[in-house]
Amino acid sequence: MEPPAPADLLFVGGAIHTMDPARPSAEAVAVRGGRIAFVGDEAGGRSLAGERTEVVELGARMLLPGFHDTHVHPVSGGVELGECDLNAAETRADVSRMVSECAARDPEAPWLRGGGFQLPIFSGGAPPRQLLDSLVPGRPAYLSSADGHSAWVNSRALELAGVTAETADPPPDGVIVREADGAPQGTLRESAMALVARHMPPHTDEELLAGLERGLAMAASYGITTLHEASADEAFVRAYATAERQGRLTARAIVALRVDTDRGVEQVPELVTLRDRYPGRLAQARAAKIFLDGVIEGQTGALLAPYLDRPGWRGELNVHPDTLRALVAALDDAGFKVHVHAIGDRAIRVALDALEARFRQDRGEGPRHILAHIQLFDPVDVGRFAELGVVASFQPLWAYADSYITDLTEPRLGAERSRWLYPIRSVVETGAVVSGGSDWSVSSMDPLRAMEVAVTRRAPDAPADTSAAGAWIPEERVSLATILRAYTLAGAMAGDLEHETGSITVGKSADLVVLDRDLFGLEAARISDARVERTILEGRTVYHR
Repeated sequence: MEPPAPADLLFVGGAIHTMDPARPSAEAVAVRGGRIAFVGDEAGGRSLAGERTEVVELGARMLLPGFHDTHVHPVSGGVELGECDLNAAETRADVSRMVSECAARDPEAPWLRGGGFQLPIFSGGAPPRQLLDSLVPGRPAYLSSADGHSAWVNSRALELAGVTAETADPPPDGVIVREADGAPQGTLRESAMALVARHMPPHTDEELLAGLERGLAMAASYGITTLHEASADEAFVRAYATAERQGRLTARAIVALRVDTDRGVEQVPELVTLRDRYPGRLAQARAAKIFLDGVIEGQTGALLAPYLDRPGWRGELNVHPDTLRALVAALDDAGFKVHVHAIGDRAIRVALDALEARFRQDRGEGPRHILAHIQLFDPVDVGRFAELGVVASFQPLWAYADSYITDLTEPRLGAERSRWLYPIRSVVETGAVVSGGSDWSVSSMDPLRAMEVAVTRRAPDAPADTSAAGAWIPEERVSLATILRAYTLAGAMAGDLEHETGSITVGKSADLVVLDRDLFGLEAARISDARVERTILEGRTVYHR
């Protein structure tokens, strides 16, 4: 028998955590032809080293499967980085300074556009048009909030769009925030954003491709080898297809086609045609995104009981439950992975009801479906993810008491309901597939920051403290091993890719990440201190620090 061919790449020593339950750790991992060729002891690994083998002595470093982000916006977030990027702003003064700099940098642009500002910076999460008028006086300006559910516009933009005191809030969920006399105040929420946005020139294919490449570069720097593009139209899909064709795609991408919530099942054949038009290998448009509700901070999340600060108001669903059930069935029949934005407890309930109706017919045959964000639960729905085989895609970085929680969420829900905000551990303990996503550019794409919050339920920059004191809803903290699984093997399961990636297992794709230290040797509050040193997709290094 001929000896096995030498490895292309060999990792030895250090901390190797495979995330494979059959062999959780190893002393060596070998890669050949883009696949995992060996997982075992150091002697066995070194026997595969040849003259051309790159041997990586890990030392104090850590080798893991590549991370999976199951809800992210690489194209739009990357485009935003090239416009007026306000993500770093922490105060109203920061926003004003940054917008002024943007306006001065490109004074001839017909519009000033961008976004990323945090709603709590402004009273009631509603920045006024008068401030934006003073910063951008001569042309229309449109800036989206960090959560993507509000926009800040100036008077010139409102004028071009014909939005006045007489303009009605657009159904089903649009809100024109108004001054005392009914005039538009400058903040638009949900579908009201389109009143102005549709007047802006569309981004070119070149701009979208450049945005995607910025997003992909960031993902690679954070060790992400598989991502779920959370909302795409054909232009976005074309950007992914172009990047793959040109060899510039540095992560697997499961692309979710945006479902028009004003339409029903008649659009499904159009989505099938679009999917089939771009048959990529690494990038596949095999999911469909449904925005079922809005966000609690904007009072557009759909709740089972009214908002405390708006008696009688429970928010609106973007899709009637009967229409949703039919859509889910038609999309499932067409082979789509249904990816639902569900924030409020009523949205989660209605989404699970629709998925349960389908589950009763096919017992979970076909792709796994995903509910993303899942902020507020009714406790009776916690166990339904496991029962129905639905993936719970949390954004763990949001699970601490920041100003969104303390100023805009808890006061609207009260203490009893707020206990069930982001109940990650409760869902994990039911046996459900729990994955992690970032929703970047809404928040940081860094999985290590999100993992730290999941373990501590504290701000990523909080002082080191592993006690429950000071943690937000401490009973929902999870272990490091649990949250690592969410970003690796469970992340692969969320994409129906567990036979291809998600663990360091012989035969699987060599999707790997090298960290500069062993996470299990760190205090919980220091997890985010670790840095990605190298990211590998199918045996190819796509990032090296």
